[in-house]
Amino acid sequence: MHHSRTGAPVTPRRWPAALAVVCVLAVLTAAVLWWVALRPSGAPGPDTPPAASAPAEGQDGQASAHEDADKEPAPEPVDDSPRAKAQRAVEAMSIEERVGQLVMAPLYAGTDPSALYDLIANQHVGSVLIIGNWWSGTAGVRQATDVLQSYAPADNRLLMTTDQEGGLVQHLQGPGFDTMPTAVDQGAMSTDALRQSAAVWGSQLNQAGINVDLAPVVGTVTVDRGSNAPIGALYRDFGLDAQGNAEHATAFIDGMRDSGVETVIKHFPGLGGVTGNTDFTANGILDTTTTLDGPEIKAFLTALQADPSMVMMSLATYQQIDPNNPAAFSSTLIDGYLRGTVGYDGVITSDSLSAAALGGCDPREIGVRFVDAGADLACIGAADYVQPILDGLNERAASDQAFAEKVTRSAIRVMTLKYEMGLAQ
Repeated sequence: MHHSRTGAPVTPRRWPAALAVVCVLAVLTAAVLWWVALRPSGAPGPDTPPAASAPAEGQDGQASAHEDADKEPAPEPVDDSPRAKAQRAVEAMSIEERVGQLVMAPLYAGTDPSALYDLIANQHVGSVLIIGNWWSGTAGVRQATDVLQSYAPADNRLLMTTDQEGGLVQHLQGPGFDTMPTAVDQGAMSTDALRQSAAVWGSQLNQAGINVDLAPVVGTVTVDRGSNAPIGALYRDFGLDAQGNAEHATAFIDGMRDSGVETVIKHFPGLGGVTGNTDFTANGILDTTTTLDGPEIKAFLTALQADPSMVMMSLATYQQIDPNNPAAFSSTLIDGYLRGTVGYDGVITSDSLSAAALGGCDPREIGVRFVDAGADLACIGAADYVQPILDGLNERAASDQAFAEKVTRSAIRVMTLKYEMGLAQ
């Protein structure tokens, strides 16, 4: 304790320092209260660890949840495969348009293309068979095929087919077309040489506006050649065993494709074991020997690996497989074996449904039986059969939903082929 000069004790003067401390605390308290009051909602405090920092303004957890809920899901990528395009195209078709895709109408040499105008433009027929002895050369055939294509929609052009095997079965001849050797002579060539020759023949078909050749014959002759009227007697097979026939068929398929022309293997499961020619007779067309596990069918399965555009069904009957139906009407062979066991989902066409082998059938029922068995494209050799077959298909599809669904599946297969070939867009 200090003393005054007079000796009286004096109390120290500390109140100014205490006052200063109080003032500082007041200022700090006011600052803290002001900061708390004005701090944005959700803003981190001084002790908030960096990892727990809140999102930037407008991106807090609640807002993000709302934004995620409002976002539309990313669109599924469009399937642009030929099959998917075909499915969409067929879904947009009427049942009459779908039926039209299942019919191949003939144009004979000497017939004006305008004869098919109504069938193509109004009844939606999607394929044409150029048939007969055309001697007008590539230019003359091209003139006809161009006119026919002009009747079809620009985004769904015609499958334009012909029988150009060689030898006695060569429908297109004249300037620009080589004279093709018989298939037996083709079988004597190496597979490399046959592929090169087939590419030349294919280029000639391409120039003529043909995009599918109804060849090669893959059947193996198992009876005396002279007595085998549809194949052996006409030298239409490659003249080899089943394996050799398959190898040469493959070379033919590859060569044609090298020139942009598709092919058809025929006549499944083979016409090499009968005596009658199904084009001209209903007699002698029961095959008693061909089986599902035999080498003759294996030749077709080998050729199928080369990816021909279609399989053509025979009109003969096969006792060991389905004794009750010709192959073209056999669900055992088509739906059961080709579709089921083999897993083939491509186009199945027919030998001419107007042939003598089916002469006892009502034309209005022929196409129905063919599609009902699981097949797709009705090849018709006689012009007067086209309308009854179309009418029969349309009538059954209109009255039978299950059959209409088969028509739809077949139309999708045909349209898939067209997309694969660049005929549809």
